[in-house]
Amino acid sequence: MDQLALKLFHLDHCRGIGRKTIRAFLRLDPQLESVSHFTAGDLSELGMSRRRSELFLHDFHRFAADQMLRHYAERQIVPIAFHQPDYPPLLGKIYDPPLILYVRGHKEWLSDVKMISVVGTRRPSAAAGPAMRRILLPLVESGWIIVSGMATGIDGMAHRLAAAGGRTIAVLGSGLFHPYPAGHVGLFNRLCDDHLVISEYPPQTRPERWRFPERNRIISGLSRGTVVVEAKAKSGSLITADQALEQGREVFALPGSILNENSVGTNRLIQQGAKLILGSQDILDELAPFPRETG
Repeated sequence: MDQLALKLFHLDHCRGIGRKTIRAFLRLDPQLESVSHFTAGDLSELGMSRRRSELFLHDFHRFAADQMLRHYAERQIVPIAFHQPDYPPLLGKIYDPPLILYVRGHKEWLSDVKMISVVGTRRPSAAAGPAMRRILLPLVESGWIIVSGMATGIDGMAHRLAAAGGRTIAVLGSGLFHPYPAGHVGLFNRLCDDHLVISEYPPQTRPERWRFPERNRIISGLSRGTVVVEAKAKSGSLITADQALEQGREVFALPGSILNENSVGTNRLIQQGAKLILGSQDILDELAPFPRETG
């Protein structure tokens, strides 16, 4: 880990600051060479309150980065900073990309841009399984990596379909020491061992409701396109679709009956311009020609 990555790792474990403040540090000092000399006065000039400054300085001067890195290495967790070669190329192009990713599994997959995200309701209909097999299995067989959020419902189904014969990446809304939901711990362990799990949050971070919409920008940002399988009128999946559009990525939606509440969100996406899909070729046609470079 180079010195800039080590400093970012250090800052990421301090209370009182977040990505916005760390980006302000980087604008002032791109290599963060002066961060260890910051005083409460310096932080006040950056707009930090006294309480936040006290929390930050307390943690900064007590955090043992080398010891924590060894602890993570024992758990096969690798931090990757935004400027390092292993950082995902497509993710680095979005607005507000994570400054550090914590990854476990096949981290070399992050350099592959042949990724597509799959999201949807936590309570899928009986038709969702057959539809997903029709859409996803040809993509998996042709080498596409399936990205999702490891939630119950569509997310879990997408991971399991891809894991059976291909590659899949789970993006958590919590740290890697606290996978969520609890019912997917078995899936989490399988993905850690044979696939890839990532989070922008330090591994000790517990799941909180507000983190899940925030992580959705990573799900869409890793991928060339996002597939919404089923979604109600108000769904977190629609947040991911909106973020994909803001990132300049493709959005695909599976149509459904107007009598099915799980189709209200996807039908509305199609009405608003998302690509209607009936099979995997509809996705491949939209994404072709595929770029040869992966870095």
